[in-house]
Amino acid sequence: MSGNTQIICGVDPGLRQTGYGVILIDDEEDSVRVLDAGVVRCSRSEALSLRLAELASGFSEVLDDHRVELVAVEEIYSHCSRPRTAILMAHARGVILLEAAQRDIRVIHLPATSVKRHITGNGRATKDQMQRAVADLLKLNRIPEPPDVADALAIALCAACVIRQPARLALTDNDQLLSH
Repeated sequence: MSGNTQIICGVDPGLRQTGYGVILIDDEEDSVRVLDAGVVRCSRSEALSLRLAELASGFSEVLDDHRVELVAVEEIYSHCSRPRTAILMAHARGVILLEAAQRDIRVIHLPATSVKRHITGNGRATKDQMQRAVADLLKLNRIPEPPDVADALAIALCAACVIRQPARLALTDNDQLLSH
């Protein structure tokens, strides 16, 4: 890509399905265009190791198909009543980070509440609010489905703003957002 464009892949990691949204940012035209969005589905009945291999294969294809330059991934969050969810999500995040690292793709980590606040103005926005806001911001003809796709596109949009305006890092409540 030229110095005026960048391809960003936002990722909403999960073991059942991982949402991804690939956007093209064109600074010269001051535009954002969706190149691809969808989910990588993993077999529910397979062993964890095989599900992670499915995720790696599917995400690898997304990265290679679009020559992604930046991966933005949702940070792990945990709730005291469901710690297992965070542990399982960490496995999926690990696969995403490995696939990016193997291609020397820069990674940015964003908390879900910061993404929600950036996209909707509310750090506790519902799935429906996120889907509608993403559709409006990207001028989509329909609401992205499933919600994981809207979340991934929102993560990519938020990352685009963060890398262009470093002061926005303060919105994320985290000093360690950028890694390589």
